[in-house]
Amino acid sequence: MNRADLHDLFDLTGRVAIVTGGSRGIGRSVAHGFAAAGAKVAVASRKAEACEAVAGELTSGGSEAIAVATHLGELDQVAALVATTSDRLGGVDIVVNNAANALAQPIGEITPEAWDKSHAVNLRGPAFLVQEALPHLRVSDHGVVINVISVGAWMYATGLSLYNSAKAGLLQLTRIMAAELAPDGIRVNALAPGSTDTDMLRNNPPEAQTRMAKMSLLGRLADPDELIGPAVFLASEASSYMTGHVLVVDGGLAPH
Repeated sequence: MNRADLHDLFDLTGRVAIVTGGSRGIGRSVAHGFAAAGAKVAVASRKAEACEAVAGELTSGGSEAIAVATHLGELDQVAALVATTSDRLGGVDIVVNNAANALAQPIGEITPEAWDKSHAVNLRGPAFLVQEALPHLRVSDHGVVINVISVGAWMYATGLSLYNSAKAGLLQLTRIMAAELAPDGIRVNALAPGSTDTDMLRNNPPEAQTRMAKMSLLGRLADPDELIGPAVFLASEASSYMTGHVLVVDGGLAPH
């Protein structure tokens, strides 16, 4: 092993990645990281202008990227995302299920509409996105799925039963996908961030943000860019013997 060999372990040159929720926060950082590692990136999120802005950032930096406005709760749009990515970028090698809906309702006040809205984006959409991408992942030499969950998948948080239950479901789906898709050479892992300085977190009152920052052993929020390294690791040959697992990046929140 020399310096060039080590670099090659993390090289994504020529691979095509779909990153949902890619217009901001963790998704935007991951899209930039993948592009820097050589991947062609389809930036997907609900708002077309936001997708175009991030895709423009990537192309201005010399990478190949497209913007595909996609609502993960609408399955026809999920199918269109895969078709557009394949047509314009030449296939699909990596799927990053990062889009999320943080709708919060306490037990006793959960509505069926809220349940459906939350789980459609947080759980159903990721499952069907992988299904749509399967024909491409199966012919890829580097088929990878990364499901971005949360440490909330195994920790409680008042009012977040919708979000956390969906993320727990995505964790279990990760394990089942890994088992069922291993014969096709497709690796499936989950990435579990802790409290991260994103728009979603900033929607909380300042005192709640401070409390969340102090809960981790490191005593601060993660910067979204701190998820780039873990995501590139999971997408690359550096993690070639890893599937069905969760990479926790939470500043020590879960053990604390």
